[in-house]
Amino acid sequence: MAQRIAVIHGPNLNMLGRREPEIYGATTLAEIDAALRARAAAAGLELASFQSNHEGALVDYLQTECWEADGVIINPGALTHYGLALRDGLAMLRAPIVEVHISNVYKREPFRHHSVVAPVATGQIAGLGWRGYLLALEWLVAALGERGGATPRGGATS
Repeated sequence: MAQRIAVIHGPNLNMLGRREPEIYGATTLAEIDAALRARAAAAGLELASFQSNHEGALVDYLQTECWEADGVIINPGALTHYGLALRDGLAMLRAPIVEVHISNVYKREPFRHHSVVAPVATGQIAGLGWRGYLLALEWLVAALGERGGATPRGGATS
């Protein structure tokens, strides 16, 4: 059975390409997901993607679809800063989690500087545009390969 990566997109990310392109760029969510699927397929991985504007739907997805995932990439959107139910859902998972942000949240408004997700994530990528998702996937591919498919949540691979 192929290893499986789950990609989760939080609120408003369905509007990428139209929403504040000066901050988030012109690449759409569908284009990001297509690039991730292509790279995952090249690595022999399955990739499932889910987006919702509702925290409860994201938690439901974590509980039903991510429990057996081998890795998780998440851009929690605004839930980064206050989504405690989402954070707790992520904390239940055994897989490594990479938190991704398209913009550099640390160069923006002060409320964006705190992530409730970061303490339960293995790592974080911010400010590298949509390609941050690809970098997260590359890290998961390498980490899964180095550990024979089993990468502990907090474990760095180097």
